[in-house]
Amino acid sequence: MENQANSKNIILNYGLYLGLITVLTGLIKYATGNLYVTEFYSGLLGVLFVIVLVILGIKKFKSTNGDLLTFGQGVKVGIGLTMIGTLIIIAYYFLLSSFIEPDFMANTIEAQKVMFADSFGFTEGQIEEATKNSEDNFYLSLFGGILIWNLFLGGITSLIGAAVMKKTDEETY
Repeated sequence: MENQANSKNIILNYGLYLGLITVLTGLIKYATGNLYVTEFYSGLLGVLFVIVLVILGIKKFKSTNGDLLTFGQGVKVGIGLTMIGTLIIIAYYFLLSSFIEPDFMANTIEAQKVMFADSFGFTEGQIEEATKNSEDNFYLSLFGGILIWNLFLGGITSLIGAAVMKKTDEETY
């Protein structure tokens, strides 16, 4: 493997695709007035975007690397592009909550209270208890949650994808 392909361009490109596709779905939700509506399909779409783009990124790296891929290279590409995409998503939510929709935190907490009451049947006291620390830790939990969830999902997908697509010089002879 003296002539290895450079993974940097693939990581940057596919990470950019992941970030932009996710931001685009967020902008569509914002434009249609569904920013605070929790529905099943948008969460599923987000998971699907991460899985598909990680697999495509690893596959692209393998094809540009002479159809060779070590387990470590596959994991590096998958986690790297997930990290780039996640940073773009976090930047979008920072811009959204700071400039585009300044009441984002208050509206999100209010939507959360409604969801607790409607979906889970919480009493007023239970709702206040569940959301009392929301304002203090809102951005830490939002950005940290996005980072942890995406890296977990991208990491699992990378591990599985790299294990399945692994092919080295030794295996070809």
